Amino acid sequence: MNGRERILARIREALRVPAPKPGSHGHHEAAPAPAPSPMSGRIPLRPVQQARAWLPPGGDSPAEHLERFAAASADLKTDFHLLADEAAARAKLSEIAAAEGWKQIATHRATLTDAVVPSLGIPSRTTDGGYDPEDLERCDAGITTCDVLVAQTGTLVVNSRTTGGRALSVLPPHHVVLARRDQLVGDLTDAFQRIRELHGEGWPSMISLVTGPSRTGDIERILVLGAHGPKKLTVLMW
Repeated sequence: MNGRERILARIREALRVPAPKPGSHGHHEAAPAPAPSPMSGRIPLRPVQQARAWLPPGGDSPAEHLERFAAASADLKTDFHLLADEAAARAKLSEIAAAEGWKQIATHRATLTDAVVPSLGIPSRTTDGGYDPEDLERCDAGITTCDVLVAQTGTLVVNSRTTGGRALSVLPPHHVVLARRDQLVGDLTDAFQRIRELHGEGWPSMISLVTGPSRTGDIERILVLGAHGPKKLTVLMW
């Protein structure tokens, strides 16, 4: 019997032995969870409620959401600016562009970007009608909107359909996010509920959770920003 025949014989032998059912650990079928007693007066927790018991706090009010998001952003090295209104957002964005010497930016068409980006007076490329990845890499910043922001983790959610495509938030070295205060929610479970409300059952082909600028600590545990994406992340909220 050659090597090939031995391998096929082992496969045939293995196929004759029934595999254990998932959850049985190879010994016996897992017993179903007991049904709650109607006399106990206790309602079993849903998985979402169970998860919230060990996830970081997200806050119970809009003020607490803002406080938590600001603290998480500081920990993540995200530049977070809470602004009074749209005019203040235009002023802050112009200040950042001047300080960093932006020559070209990339963006997409949306209510917030249309209200803020043109005031920069900087040549811009939009991704709505398609784009060349090399053009995006040559841009100094990518300016996008987002679906939702998460106070719990300092995360923002972008997608391929409504926030500029797959590459706009990844290729330029500085990712700037424009957001409204009412887009901020407490935790990830609320965030996915908001996404479902926005997109229904027709979810975008790509949803990305951005938690701080791109980073790695693989080499000698030294934190390096910009390893696999933007080196800088800025959130302007009003």
